[in-house]
Amino acid sequence: MTIKTLRFYFDPISPYAALAFERLPEALADCGSYQVDYVPILFAGLLMAHGQKGPAEIESKRKWTFRQIAWAAQQLGIPMQTPVQHPFNPLPLLRLAWACGEPGNTPNRHQVEKILRHVWRSGGADAADPQRLAALRQDLAPRQDPASEAIKVRLREATEEALLKGVFGVPTIELDGRLFWGLDSLPMVAAALRGDAWFEGPDWDAAGAPRPGVVRH
Repeated sequence: MTIKTLRFYFDPISPYAALAFERLPEALADCGSYQVDYVPILFAGLLMAHGQKGPAEIESKRKWTFRQIAWAAQQLGIPMQTPVQHPFNPLPLLRLAWACGEPGNTPNRHQVEKILRHVWRSGGADAADPQRLAALRQDLAPRQDPASEAIKVRLREATEEALLKGVFGVPTIELDGRLFWGLDSLPMVAAALRGDAWFEGPDWDAAGAPRPGVVRH
């Protein structure tokens, strides 16, 4: 039996990544055997590469994002509280995530869960509070030093590798060379895992083919 591997690209700054993480096991419950590699990347690095602002940096978009997230969390039965400061600097959490695994390995689901819930299930506490970060680090007991140059390089390399593959946002799930972006892509991931014929025919490539259009200057 072939076990499929999914790569789940995330940044703990993203509420959509947190919801997708929580929802993933249930969304893929009837999809057979698979494994997930959880890959921490810097969302701000993606935004910079594509010349974009983050949702929380545009006031009207920020309001909609967090209203929609609050509604989605309630609908999914997932307790979620937005941290008192957002956006915040996620680098300590991203580096801690990479430091939890053996050199070259991604963190496991249990470790990622603790990091995401530190942000999104802490009653709205400051995710970047030094005392809370220190307590999280003690709890996770990372195998490597999160402040080491090796960890900083690994995070940078992972973000660059994701960009080269076409990742533009988080969460993104990679499966069989295809990229699925966002919380609402989980049904597509499930269909692909189940062997839906749509993914084997010409439709996937045809839908993504470039089309002529107006160019903004």
